[in-house]
Amino acid sequence: MKKKIKIKKTMTIDDVLKIDENLAPVLMGFGLHCFGCPMSRMESLEEAAMVHGVDVDVMLEKLNEALKK
Repeated sequence: MKKKIKIKKTMTIDDVLKIDENLAPVLMGFGLHCFGCPMSRMESLEEAAMVHGVDVDVMLEKLNEALKK
């Protein structure tokens, strides 16, 4: 049985893209465009959302919906 992966606010952008690089458009839709930025490997989704003025819970909902597809 395959374990279901869920995106969490403690993950980094890099973590998310390692799970599924097709989630990049969802992140870009929230203004997180800097995939090559060093912060994408260190900053959590929660921290990135705060910096970009994004509701992290809404972003997580959209990421996890897209991951199911």
